[in-house]
Amino acid sequence: MAEPIELTKIKVFQRDTPNKIREAKIAGFDESLFFGVHGGVRAFYGVDTEIEYPSTLDHIVAAAGG
Repeated sequence: MAEPIELTKIKVFQRDTPNKIREAKIAGFDESLFFGVHGGVRAFYGVDTEIEYPSTLDHIVAAAGG
């Protein structure tokens, strides 16, 4: 069995529960990623957030190449 090429170390923090904001810190990078809800996702969950961020699904789709 081959050795792993890379192990990803990520910590996720709930930053603002009413606004559904989460922060992800990825080892080796200075800037955080922020996740939240926007547009139709807000409507689906029935929340009216003060601020909009891309959802986790948005990040997954972007990582998979669109």
